[in-house]
Amino acid sequence: MIKFKTKFHKALFFLLSVMTVGVIGYMILSGFNFIDAVYMTVITISTVGYRELHPMNTEEKIFTIFLILTSISLFGYAVSAFTEAIASGVFFKQLKLKRVQQKINKMKGHVIVCGYGRNGMQAIVKLKNYQKEFVVIEKDKELISTFDEKGILFIEGDATTDEVLLKAGVEKASNLITALPSDADNLFVVLTANQLNKNCRIISRASNESSFKKLKIAGADNVIMPDKLGGAHMASLVVTPDVLEFVDRLTIEGETTANLEEIDVNDLPKEYLEKTILDLDLRKKTGCTVIGFKASEGNYIINPEASIKLIANSSLIVLGRPEQIVKLRKLF
Repeated sequence: MIKFKTKFHKALFFLLSVMTVGVIGYMILSGFNFIDAVYMTVITISTVGYRELHPMNTEEKIFTIFLILTSISLFGYAVSAFTEAIASGVFFKQLKLKRVQQKINKMKGHVIVCGYGRNGMQAIVKLKNYQKEFVVIEKDKELISTFDEKGILFIEGDATTDEVLLKAGVEKASNLITALPSDADNLFVVLTANQLNKNCRIISRASNESSFKKLKIAGADNVIMPDKLGGAHMASLVVTPDVLEFVDRLTIEGETTANLEEIDVNDLPKEYLEKTILDLDLRKKTGCTVIGFKASEGNYIINPEASIKLIANSSLIVLGRPEQIVKLRKLF
């Protein structure tokens, strides 16, 4: 694309140069005013064959021949550059990238996923199940080539740079997941994203214990260590296998298969604000049970009392069978 742009810019520069030479030449040789000189230059370069403004002398004819030959060579150069861009697919690729960028520019409150590795892929599957809008930042061309068939919006480039994050719409994003293989790269992404959007919730992957604290200081709201989670999961299968199997059967994804749901108190009808969990009466209305409460300051209460008030900016974690969760969604 850079090569095509260079050729295009050269062709444009040569065209303007020939136009300038033609206008000045006709003004000097023929004594034309500016408009007449521009007219003669245009009909000569375009070879449309219109009649001259007056019979030409020898010098004018030689100058006109020069303009015609130069313009033909210039036209051939421009056509070859354009044909090369189309034949190589660069032209259509650029059009496609432009359409993708236009879609991203219209997005608001979306999720940015940095890195399409194992963790990034799993994150995208979950986001798709919840019908969340997202953009992937990836620099591996082989991985990017599969995005079209999967319907994934993407930005090709290095997620650690301001330019790429801005292209992905970080200033309007609600969440950012950085799942790059390098902890140092994840640290750069967290620092940059935190500077560009203070309200964006940042979730970072970490490989080493030493990186955990640094990522939190840099501005990550949550830091996940996949290897540590995997080891703890395997140990739990030895210590409490039945409990873990039950937890593994719980799902939060899908329209008709979920067992867990989060209810934002701000989204409830206004009459429930400042009322209690008991007043909400979820058990009777839907069959679901409130198993968790997140206070406005961020503290979690497991198995909360029915007397807890539903205050603004708090949320409820609800457990139920899939059909009960569906009923819950319809009601609230």
